[in-house]
Amino acid sequence: MILIFNQVISGSIGLVHLIASVSALILGTMSLSLKKGTALHKKIGYGYAVSMIVLLITAFMLYNLFGRWGIFHWAALISSLTLIAGMLPVLLRSKNYVSLHLGFMYWSVMGLYGAFTAEVLVRLPKIIIESGIPNSTFYTMTGIAVAITMTTGAILFIKLSRTWQNQFIHD
Repeated sequence: MILIFNQVISGSIGLVHLIASVSALILGTMSLSLKKGTALHKKIGYGYAVSMIVLLITAFMLYNLFGRWGIFHWAALISSLTLIAGMLPVLLRSKNYVSLHLGFMYWSVMGLYGAFTAEVLVRLPKIIIESGIPNSTFYTMTGIAVAITMTTGAILFIKLSRTWQNQFIHD
């Protein structure tokens, strides 16, 4: 049981990462589906941001796939920047804060969906060679899955962003 826990979850840091990931997926999806600017949207959104902060901190602490800094750490760095870029306009009430917030937070959630598809593929058997180092099949499948996720996200963003802008409730 302990061996499975350490291999699948990657110990206690991995468990915290998993819990934060699931929380961020649920809260991010809820935030995207709620009317923007409402009290509920704000509460859910702050919950998403906190979950993402925990997720990202723990992501930088996990090295079991490569044994060193790897592609997922670069993705976590980009995700960190996206999250900061989405939250700062709201916290500072900068000019065009609604547009900046909606855009960056949307892509923060889409990046999380992309990370989820990559994580699922990491867990599939025969994708990672015995040495534990990802092989070209892993990179190809992950690249295709993330590209499909992000392309779908781009199409939805183009379709929904004007509606979200118009429904945003200002304080």
